[in-house]
Amino acid sequence: MDLQLKDKVIIVTGGAKGIGEGIVRVLAKEGAIPVILGRNAQDNQKLADDIITGGGKVFPVVAELTRPRDSAKAIEQVLEKFGRIDGLVNNAGVNDGVGLENGNYEGFVESLHKNVIHYYLMAQQALPALKASKGAIVNIGSKVADTGQGGTSAYAASNGARNALTREWALELLPYEIRVNAVIVAECFTPLYQTWVNSLPNSEETLASIKAKIPFGQRMTTAEEIGNATVFLLSNASSHTTGQLVYVDGGYVHLDRSIS
Repeated sequence: MDLQLKDKVIIVTGGAKGIGEGIVRVLAKEGAIPVILGRNAQDNQKLADDIITGGGKVFPVVAELTRPRDSAKAIEQVLEKFGRIDGLVNNAGVNDGVGLENGNYEGFVESLHKNVIHYYLMAQQALPALKASKGAIVNIGSKVADTGQGGTSAYAASNGARNALTREWALELLPYEIRVNAVIVAECFTPLYQTWVNSLPNSEETLASIKAKIPFGQRMTTAEEIGNATVFLLSNASSHTTGQLVYVDGGYVHLDRSIS
């Protein structure tokens, strides 16, 4: 299927590693121009160089999204380079373990800045360009908004907000024909996930028990699979899809795990 994304300029926050990298690579394969937006210039450039070597197009931008002004600066750089923005993927964030019992005000607010406030700021700053292109927004979310996890109040609150903003923006932006959807992730294998598993005393047993709870295939979702769904939602192939939360999770959230 031709997703008609050739030379479309798509911003991916947290695009240098993990799920963001998966999305960037799929975009590049489709002929789009992904903008890798991340805090580490070396990480951004490493992925950019690899994509360019493979014949793709890409544009790295350094931004620390916990600083509100950086969202505006990033959009300014993209518009200065290309004069347009065709899509935005809000992906950057971290499950930082700010809980209720052991958290505090400062940590909770800091986590909101890491995980949801920049979603709002990036969308707001990109909005004039998205109006001009009738572009699309995809917010990456987590199962934690549905299932809870324990000990991570701020991340759960952020993901609940991501889901709510997806539907709020889909409604608000109807007059401009800007579609807004979310891709919800459960257990996706990334280098960061591997680092977490390696930190556990019984890492192999723990990973095996997690996989056993994933109904479809008893395996982790891949970053490429998240990328495939995200890129589809950015494209005109999903031209009448908006306000949707799409779970790419092997049935983790909604299927009865007694079957596995």
